[in-house]
Amino acid sequence: MDGFAAVDFGFAREVLQRGIAALYLVAFLSTLNQFRPLLGERGLLPAPELLAWATSSSARRRMLRPTLFTRIRYTDRRLAALCWAGMIVAGTVVIGIPQLAPPWVPMICFLLLWGGYMSITSIGQTFYSFGWEMLLLEAGFFAAFLGSVDQPPPTVVIVMFWWLLFRLEFGAGMIKIRGGREWRDLTALMYHHETQPMPGPLSRQAHLLPKWFHRGEVLGNHFAQLVVPFFLFASLATLFTPTTVDAILLLIGAIAATIVILTQHAATIVIAFSAFPTFWSSVDVPNPEPLRAPNGIPLYWVIITSAVGLLMIALSWPALRNLFARRQLMNASFNRWQLGNAYGAFGTVTKQRIEYIVEGTTDADPDAAEWREYEFKGKPGALRRIPRQFAPYHLRLDWLMWFLPLGRSLEDWFTMLLVRLLEADEPTLRMLRRDPFDGERPAWVRVVSYRYRFATRAEHRDAGVVWVRDRRHVLVRPLGLGR
Repeated sequence: MDGFAAVDFGFAREVLQRGIAALYLVAFLSTLNQFRPLLGERGLLPAPELLAWATSSSARRRMLRPTLFTRIRYTDRRLAALCWAGMIVAGTVVIGIPQLAPPWVPMICFLLLWGGYMSITSIGQTFYSFGWEMLLLEAGFFAAFLGSVDQPPPTVVIVMFWWLLFRLEFGAGMIKIRGGREWRDLTALMYHHETQPMPGPLSRQAHLLPKWFHRGEVLGNHFAQLVVPFFLFASLATLFTPTTVDAILLLIGAIAATIVILTQHAATIVIAFSAFPTFWSSVDVPNPEPLRAPNGIPLYWVIITSAVGLLMIALSWPALRNLFARRQLMNASFNRWQLGNAYGAFGTVTKQRIEYIVEGTTDADPDAAEWREYEFKGKPGALRRIPRQFAPYHLRLDWLMWFLPLGRSLEDWFTMLLVRLLEADEPTLRMLRRDPFDGERPAWVRVVSYRYRFATRAEHRDAGVVWVRDRRHVLVRPLGLGR
């Protein structure tokens, strides 16, 4: 680093800008495909109803985070237009076009992405209540001030990304230490590969590894999240000597390993590249595109980025205090703009996997009916089906289905989902992997509770199954329209 200019971080800036823009592109695509059946005009939790409630008084309006839809009336078409616009802007940044212009051009692009996506998350209710929504918003705001390719990124912005990465990793580590006993007695990953919301293609193989390996995974996680993040700020004192570079490489590897433990989304890995200086010269590999000038940041850009840095110092105090609070908050925002947030994940690990299986029938008599199952894209269902990899694409309905057994009662959106299935609502059915009735309306639907576990090697060899399940009880008795 050289004063205001992070002259060694051109590569980091490229990864941050293009990687964060790619995540926004996927987020807008996910919203385009899922928002309308979940939250649209005929959604499970209609956003227009929330907006009508929030705009009925000034006090309620202040409770809603900033969104374009308090100024313009929400319609599904306008939501789709916003998503398409977001994908186009994000796509240009991924290609690298705005970065060729003066620094205020990529700034405008990222602020548009940040504001556009905040307009969606602000009315997304429970379907957009996840920590990585805040993470993407904060990362997008920071990325707005990384500048253009013809100048080094500002030091203050690189340090802001380090602070974000520190809060993300150290906050998650502290949540675990203060959370369930399984993180302290090193047994958490004996369960988590099997019980996590969205298992991946290798989750079963990971679950079947020996217990000593799982204990080592937890120790590695604690080291990566509670120790390694401090190397980031130690780097300020050593100015990226080779020893510190080795530590940063360790941070990248550790976070890449623990991302499966968190949420399998790519944001953490992208943000971790903020700790990746252009150190190729230390290994005798020349930088193919040297910076035009070592301190080529315009004065107006120094002023703007310094002001943003001061703003973040002011906004970060609640998050810093929260890291060391006895009752640490997880995935909490302390201001309307969702900057300087507190992060964390899986403070406790569930020991059993309970799945709610939705079934339907076309038979008139539900007591003598043949029931067939609806299949979801991501959550477990068919016993022979290997879990798929969807992240960073977020299957919001599947994730919320995982949370249902953890609650004390069924939520309103789930009751409406059953109604939409009875109606054979086409947008709703498109969110599923398989409709057993091929668009025909069922006469009845019901919900059955099962306990799922991964098949042992012997069970997989004998029956070819990935999952084994045992039926618990009928959770929701047969429901029919008008009955």
